[in-house]
Amino acid sequence: MDDPIQDFIARWQNSGAAERANYALFLTELCTLLGVPQPDPTHADDADNAYVFERSVTFHHQDGTTSTGRIDLYKRGCFILEAKQGVEKKEKTAALAAVTQASAKSAKKGTAIRGTAAWDDAMLKAHGQAQQYARALPASEGRPPFLLIVDVGHSIELYSEFTRTGGAYVHFPHPTAHRILLADLAKPVVRETLELIWTDPLALDPSRRSARVTREIAEKLGSLAQLLERAGHRPEAVAAFLMRALFTMFAEDVGLLPKDSFLELLRSRRARLETFVPKVEELWERMNTGGFSNALDVHVRRFNGNLFAEAHALPLDADQLELLIEAAAQDWRDVEPAIFGTLLERALDPVERHKLGAHYTPRAYVERLVIPTVVEPLRAEWDAARAAAITLDREGRRADAIAELQRYHRRLCEVRVLDPACGSGNFLYVTLEHLKRLEGEVLADLEKLGHDQAVLEMESFAVLPRQLLGIEVNPRAAAIAELVLWIGHLQWHFRTRGKVLPPEPIITAFNNIECRDAVLAWDATEPVLDDAGQPVTRWDGRTTKVHPVTWEEVPNEDARVPVMRYLNPHKAEWPKAEFIIGNPPFIGTKRMRDALGHDYSEAVRAAHPDVEESADFVMFWWNQAAKIVREGGARRFGLIATNSLRQTFNRRVLEQHLGENKLVLRFAIPDHPWVDSALGASVRISMTVAELGAGDGLLLIVSNERENEFETEVDLVGQRGHLAADLRVGADVASANALLANAKMCGMGVALHGAGFIIDPARAAELRVAGASVIKPYLGGSDIQRVRRERYIIDFSFMTEADALAANPAAFQHVIDHVKPERIVNNREAIRKFWWRFGWERPVLRAALRGLPRFIATTELPSTASFSSSKPRSCQIT
Repeated sequence: MDDPIQDFIARWQNSGAAERANYALFLTELCTLLGVPQPDPTHADDADNAYVFERSVTFHHQDGTTSTGRIDLYKRGCFILEAKQGVEKKEKTAALAAVTQASAKSAKKGTAIRGTAAWDDAMLKAHGQAQQYARALPASEGRPPFLLIVDVGHSIELYSEFTRTGGAYVHFPHPTAHRILLADLAKPVVRETLELIWTDPLALDPSRRSARVTREIAEKLGSLAQLLERAGHRPEAVAAFLMRALFTMFAEDVGLLPKDSFLELLRSRRARLETFVPKVEELWERMNTGGFSNALDVHVRRFNGNLFAEAHALPLDADQLELLIEAAAQDWRDVEPAIFGTLLERALDPVERHKLGAHYTPRAYVERLVIPTVVEPLRAEWDAARAAAITLDREGRRADAIAELQRYHRRLCEVRVLDPACGSGNFLYVTLEHLKRLEGEVLADLEKLGHDQAVLEMESFAVLPRQLLGIEVNPRAAAIAELVLWIGHLQWHFRTRGKVLPPEPIITAFNNIECRDAVLAWDATEPVLDDAGQPVTRWDGRTTKVHPVTWEEVPNEDARVPVMRYLNPHKAEWPKAEFIIGNPPFIGTKRMRDALGHDYSEAVRAAHPDVEESADFVMFWWNQAAKIVREGGARRFGLIATNSLRQTFNRRVLEQHLGENKLVLRFAIPDHPWVDSALGASVRISMTVAELGAGDGLLLIVSNERENEFETEVDLVGQRGHLAADLRVGADVASANALLANAKMCGMGVALHGAGFIIDPARAAELRVAGASVIKPYLGGSDIQRVRRERYIIDFSFMTEADALAANPAAFQHVIDHVKPERIVNNREAIRKFWWRFGWERPVLRAALRGLPRFIATTELPSTASFSSSKPRSCQIT
């Protein structure tokens, strides 16, 4: 019986030098081989050309002109395919020998001779051309996750970009395994991969494939941590024990320890629980120093890196040991570090453990900021270095070409990236992986030029976790961040280098994650004393205790903490880095005192007087990063903030740093779904990337959202142009000055700062008896935009306390009962002092309206509104 796979390989392996004639037939037959539908006929309207040959795209040039390109094969939402066809060297020689010099000019010479620098150059250009096609697609179609570069009858090169935001397409799955040769089609796994690219490409996203495994492991560790804490072990000791255990599990699965050696050690302790502690501690002592381990009966490599400097193990009972065995039985090679750190942090935190089942920030979300902040600038440099090396090699200057690539490699190994709110390290890990991808491409090109791999292995230059710097106030999260970086680094090593073991020590204590406050430094703290000299205390709502029956974490209403005064509060310094990236805490200005404490909030605002008083907590990071970049201390920064970034008080922080001879926004997404890793809750965020200079940026708007098992998938529509502080392209309306002609003619409505001023009609009728002049009808934005509600307010504006009491004693008592308790603890002195009056009374506006029979009122929609929201925020009166 004929074998269709071998028949296909045999039919096409001798083809060559006729790309345009062969590619459509080759791809049609490939579809049949894979069992996927063949391309559709082309229609006149490109909106209908979702899966066709020769799909047209329009390029828009800076001079206003346009040109047309054609994609060899396009499938919407799946891939762009660019076809070439090279020839083997013997075929080229034979073809040229068989024709005269005149006829040789008309012979089909193909793209280039395979295996030569010219062929590599042609395939590289094809990759660049395909990327340009992806960026030229209509915004409504989005960008496909894959590029396929096909040398007809020879190979298929795979490149992926799972964020689909216009970033660089990188080798899939990595630089040493992205090329599928024609003969590889005989392998079922290769055909399955190609079939998924045609039918369900996002299923190949490695972060999705490993998400289930990662979640299962974290849940087992969380259960074990809870059991150990119930047995009386301190959470800190439990966390340290489990981190050593999980790294040991990872080490045996990637080959740093003999396969299943730790798993079998655990299983063998079932009948001898009393020997668990000495056996495991002996193993960890050997992993710290290197040497022969009696526990495993083998020589163990030296790990070090502070992780095993303390070898303490906790005694386990039978149930606890079974949970550890179940965790060890998982395949730790499939753990996704970008989400594992978050889940591990929750698993090891008694307060946060109940959020283990909550969603985590998906890797694709993180990449949407990492790529424009760090990867795109470095990849632009790499494209230039690679082009220069190709030119030098063509000129016969191979040594110079190698030197050019080595220069870029050294530069890549010196890059420093800082996350000043690194949490458990997911941003740093994703950045590290992209740096390793770039390094892999550089080393692959060096090998093509004949640079000896043995020499490469002896060289000291390499992209390492020490280049990823972090600041994190939580010591447990800081330790997890270091662990995540090393797991990610070693995963990449074994995926790309096979069974080649890394040098000893396996992990190194670079101390690149600092455990401290990122925005506030101080000399000392001292307790605040009352008149009797006793420490003033307040209830700490963040403190919890374990319920004695349910073992659930509940608030401890009895917990009180001393009120502390920070001495000499000042701005914290950040380590030097070329790029700054991160996801600072999502705490609004109104929640800062509740979440961080009054004393800390006062100190941090005193340390950053240039940050608007009403700005959210995240703006302290934005402001500091912007100042560092403006002063030349860093090249570019990209930060996450809540989508309130565009509101007035936050926007003012941006406005002071943007403009001529200042910063320019290179990238922004104003309103994007997110998962707060700390809260395990869905929020709406904005992304901004800024650097010194001028020019345009890329604005991405979420046009559609849909839920899947792992995340809220989004479709993004792009627009290029000047990005203003309100994260819009076009005229900078947000920074426009008020018209002088509108002076004393229009303005904001009153701001109450106390809902207790508002009363219903019945209560208004009761209070009007005592003094009608202070009871007035009240309209808000919703009343104007939708259905008017009958509401009234108590208006003691511009009155002294005595005058207000005399004007309407009953209404004054209502304000005492319903407004005063809230106002006297307000941070603003004027609101505390004049608690019976509105927050902003608008005397100029009131004077302008006095005596007028009518006026015009309009509502203002919030700048942070999502597509489904149209709730008015305020009222403008003219």
